[in-house]
Amino acid sequence: MKTPPPNPAPPALIAGCGYLGTRLARRMAAEGPVLALTRSPASAEGLRRLGLRALAEDFDQPAANLDLPGDPGAVLYAAPPSGAGPEDLRLARFLESLGPARPQVLLYVSTTGVYGDAGGREVDEESPLAPREDRSRQRLDAERRATAWCDERKVRCVIFRVPAIYGPHRLPLERLQRREPVLREEDSGPGNRIHVDDLAGACLAALRGTASGAFNLTDGCAMSMAAFSCRVADLAGLPRPPRVSWAEAQTILSPGLLAFLRESRRVTSRRAQALGWTPVYRNPDDGIRASLLEMGWAAAEGASSAGR
Repeated sequence: MKTPPPNPAPPALIAGCGYLGTRLARRMAAEGPVLALTRSPASAEGLRRLGLRALAEDFDQPAANLDLPGDPGAVLYAAPPSGAGPEDLRLARFLESLGPARPQVLLYVSTTGVYGDAGGREVDEESPLAPREDRSRQRLDAERRATAWCDERKVRCVIFRVPAIYGPHRLPLERLQRREPVLREEDSGPGNRIHVDDLAGACLAALRGTASGAFNLTDGCAMSMAAFSCRVADLAGLPRPPRVSWAEAQTILSPGLLAFLRESRRVTSRRAQALGWTPVYRNPDDGIRASLLEMGWAAAEGASSAGR
């Protein structure tokens, strides 16, 4: 008597398969089936060229049932909110499109912006949530929607509160080449960031594990945005950017960047130890070097001292 073939593993669903999602999907596809959702047909075609199964779905339109063949094993949602106001209706439509699906885990990628401005003080997962910008309010709304959806279905829910993501093709090289200014160090608050591959590793740990709840994820280095830009310049062999005072920045920098710089906090991620995860790139220099190497950009520490 022949042994029946084992049941195939349920697919993992990645919604918002952009910068993070693509790197994560390529790692997950080596272990089992992955279905990537992206907004545009062109992006979906690009994912298919990488060997991934991909669909174009626009959740800014009225939701349609995704008609999945069965419950996905895991769902990761990494799409940004859209539109104005405090609600993330894009996520609401996505959850509606899942119909009665009941995955084993839902991982929502949020932002440390939900903490608002802490005046440079340390924040952890128990700190008050006080977002000041619509984009951060939408993320908090999405956190609550995802949690309620999971509670209703008895699904494990994981929320990652993520700061600035950097990595290959996500370094300020073009801004440095254009000589765009940054705040001088004495006017800069602490910065928080994570390398994209460390974030992808944390996602894998969460999807494979049993932990639930909200987790801050950072590399543990609170280097300011200005200092980070200068390190990228040093390692890429570019001149350091001009530094300006806060008063000068009001007339030079974009409103979006100014809004970002007005919020200052030092994010801790000690709770992430429960995931069985620690960042590889705890020193931003290592992450910058690895990113430049992947881009084919020869790192050259100290190659230029112009503009220092």
